Amino acid sequence: MDTIFALASGSQRAGVAVIRVSGPTALQTYKNLSGKPAPVPRQAVVSDFCEPGTQKMLDRGLVIYFQGPASFTGEDVVEYHVHGGVAVIHGFLSVLAKQPGCRLAEPGEFTRRAFENGKLDLTAAEAVADLIDAETEAQRMQALDQLGGGLARLYQGWAENLKKTLAHQEAEIEFPDEDMPVGIAQNLKPEIQALVKEIREHLDDKRRGERLRNGVLIAILGAPNAGKSSLLNALARREAAIVSEEAGTTRDIIEVHLDLGGYPVILADTAGLRTAESKIEAEGIRRAQKLASDADIKIVLFDSTSAAPDAATLKMVDENTLVALTKADLSPPRFPEKEGWLHISSTTGAGLDVFLEALTKKAAGLFASRSGPSLTRERHRLALQETVTALERCLGTVLPELAAEDLRLALRSLGSITGKVQVEDLLDTIFRDFCIGK
Repeated sequence: MDTIFALASGSQRAGVAVIRVSGPTALQTYKNLSGKPAPVPRQAVVSDFCEPGTQKMLDRGLVIYFQGPASFTGEDVVEYHVHGGVAVIHGFLSVLAKQPGCRLAEPGEFTRRAFENGKLDLTAAEAVADLIDAETEAQRMQALDQLGGGLARLYQGWAENLKKTLAHQEAEIEFPDEDMPVGIAQNLKPEIQALVKEIREHLDDKRRGERLRNGVLIAILGAPNAGKSSLLNALARREAAIVSEEAGTTRDIIEVHLDLGGYPVILADTAGLRTAESKIEAEGIRRAQKLASDADIKIVLFDSTSAAPDAATLKMVDENTLVALTKADLSPPRFPEKEGWLHISSTTGAGLDVFLEALTKKAAGLFASRSGPSLTRERHRLALQETVTALERCLGTVLPELAAEDLRLALRSLGSITGKVQVEDLLDTIFRDFCIGK
């Protein structure tokens, strides 16, 4: 197996670059660069690093040796902590590429080797990627919980129950002439039904974990000139959208990513809801209506200077909606309002603190419905749905051989989540989105 190396992602930003080398020749490569014997494992050592052959100085820094299998990848790993300048990093990586058996790591290859060497299961490997990508506190905590084995323990517990159930089912098939208890298969049904119920409850999570990974989608809706773009700019604290008194300025959806009280949100400005005056505007309105149906939360705006609330916008209001009356700095509302409607001015900032507090509370409510680890990926959801389908088919079959096969299919689907059963075809999909150096 090749020895791989890469710059640890983001490390050079602190002025110190961490370059990791993992594989069978990692220690020999260190000896070649330093001219020193192997360092004591897990102790930082100061060393000069030179290009082998020419002895041209590369840098002076720290080195830490992690002896396999007690390392992240399960192999010998040597970490070089060098200065974070571009020239230093480029020179160091160039010299490593010339060492026998060394090559630059592919995206996610360090974590993939950790999985292949039994240091991580697939859910933990995915959590590493989520932790790297985490932009908010809630995302970080979810990734850490998954990295700590929260999901894996749940799925492995179900898998152990299935293994026992399958073993009893197989026993009735393989040893019909032995003195076995009567009606083993029938006695298994309550256990299978209980497992189906547990998995269904886990699936019925309103995509809480996936929503936290990808961001809560919030659509800003309203009639033309209701103040949608102004609100987007006020919340983003920059001019993300064009603001104009001319109706129909916003034609396409404009998205801004925000950290809202620790929760990731995607705030989307949409075209004004009205009878379109052009094909382009009509397409913008169609997209706005589509986004409204897909959004986790809707912000519906009414212009408080209008004689009446816009009828098309009023139809968008439901339990997932936060309603605000805009342009509160110009005049009080000219029409009756309902309880819970807020008053804001994107120009002066009046009411925005209360509005943000209400929006944050609404976003937090999406994640407060239940405890326990959450589904974080569509592939988990599909595998669990396949598991449930196989188990329900097992409950409905008469032939014990078919019931056993359905149990095996359920176990295989469940095992594919953690990587315990036939996962080679999943590896490329899971690891290809990693960055170099992880």
